[in-house]
Amino acid sequence: MDSFLGLHGSQATLALTHNYQMRPHTLIAGLALALLAACSTLPPPHNSTPEAPKATTTVDAVIPEAWVSTANPADELDSLAVWPTEDGQTWLIATAKSSHSLVVYDAETGERLRSVGGPGQGPLQFGRPNGIAVFGDLLFVAERDNHRVQVLQLPGFASLGMVGEDMLKVPYGLWVREIGPDELEMFVTDSFMTDFRTRELPPMAELDQRVKRFEVHVDDAGKLHSRYLGAFGDTTEAGALRMVESIAGDAVNDRLLIADEDRRVGSTLREYNLEGLYRAHSLPLFDADAEGVALWTCDAGEGYWIGVDQLQPTIFRLFDRTTLKPVKTFSGQVVANTDGQVLYAVGTPRFPAGALYALHDDKAVAAFDLRDIVRTLGLSDRCM
Repeated sequence: MDSFLGLHGSQATLALTHNYQMRPHTLIAGLALALLAACSTLPPPHNSTPEAPKATTTVDAVIPEAWVSTANPADELDSLAVWPTEDGQTWLIATAKSSHSLVVYDAETGERLRSVGGPGQGPLQFGRPNGIAVFGDLLFVAERDNHRVQVLQLPGFASLGMVGEDMLKVPYGLWVREIGPDELEMFVTDSFMTDFRTRELPPMAELDQRVKRFEVHVDDAGKLHSRYLGAFGDTTEAGALRMVESIAGDAVNDRLLIADEDRRVGSTLREYNLEGLYRAHSLPLFDADAEGVALWTCDAGEGYWIGVDQLQPTIFRLFDRTTLKPVKTFSGQVVANTDGQVLYAVGTPRFPAGALYALHDDKAVAAFDLRDIVRTLGLSDRCM
């Protein structure tokens, strides 16, 4: 998740007040020292990403990446989606927060194909895009600073319109599901704060607005229609969604897993049902931020949830799809400080059983062959 600018100026203010009656040269010296101290302790700016903590947990396995793309730090990548093109290619699409654009990669090789969009508030313009999701030929992009979700149509990235401009404050994560013929339901996490500088949370009663729901429909003429369905979020200490970003669902098990990244109370994935009710259950605490969450569906109803623990190196935590019990953990040889991930369990020439794609340190993307994960961790053969 984006870091929040802290407030560390009180010591400097006290120093200046204390020195006000001093002689001029002493006051100037005190001023210089106070400003120097303030600058030396100033936290990263609001839009920067701090260095991830070092991993201390021993993982069950280290699995080599199939490939890691060329790094481009200027993009500040955040979240991922996969789309199979009509000509047999597979695109990996990443949101780029600092360049306010989307970056398209060849999902087979990691080759960077092109960038789409740019800064602004109009169609095919973005204000710090974060969450991203694909359903059919529709691409959904949450824009934190434009306070909206923009809906695009692939493969041309034609902007069909905006959703939630009147309701969303600080949108981050997305999950989309089908609820009827040509009717979609979109869940959007909304991580607004009382004070971003101090990471002060809203009053507990206002956390019932942490996830917003929308009905989305594109008619035969290509016109976008949307309807706000309401918001949800538990307001108890146990189930409250304090700092939210990633969200994903499992319709078969009537389940949402929502990442709560507030390490002050313990970062974890909280379990809700599809109607937005907290199931009085959260997964074991993560060591760092609980980030991208992905569902790996396998045959006969089997499968796994994969949650990102944002460390150096990144730890991928697997949980049983049905029981949510911890299964195994792994890391890559390179991937660290991961924000978003996406699992694509569809066979391609390079990845016959599919692939797990993950961000590396905000500047590159990487791929893991699902066959390698299954064999190394001893997972179910139904996932091959």
